Amino acid sequence: ETDVLTVSVASDGRIFFNVDGQYTRASLLDRMGQKYGIAFTPEEKHTFAVMSGMGVPVGGLKEFLALRPEQRKQVFQPGIPCDSGRNELADWVLQARLSNYKLRIAIKGDREVGYPVIKKVINTLLDRKVNRFNLITNMEREEKGV
Repeated sequence: ETDVLTVSVASDGRIFFNVDGQYTRASLLDRMGQKYGIAFTPEEKHTFAVMSGMGVPVGGLKEFLALRPEQRKQVFQPGIPCDSGRNELADWVLQARLSNYKLRIAIKGDREVGYPVIKKVINTLLDRKVNRFNLITNMEREEKGV
């Protein structure tokens, strides 16, 4: 699939963000840097453009990008803030849509995620005038006694 923005919610409620396409990701980082007053180097932009999703607040993004790929996989990512006082997820969604108008949005949640977290994500999308999105769930069922 191309032109997909995925908001993933871990079982503990942490929120992760991923968007495909190197051009879209590079443009998105530029836009977020402008919004938050952070200057990203060409190396940081390249790293962001080629890495997979992430779950760190914007303030910790430079430190996260400075890590080697294997370190990024090991480091604890606290998740992207999505509360009413500090909703960085809303900014990521808006700036991603401005970077690529063809984006389709999907929410992917772990089966253990509580409804309030998913509701916050959905309300964030609705507040940003995203009225159409996909919900991705795990369709596999655990067989008991097998």
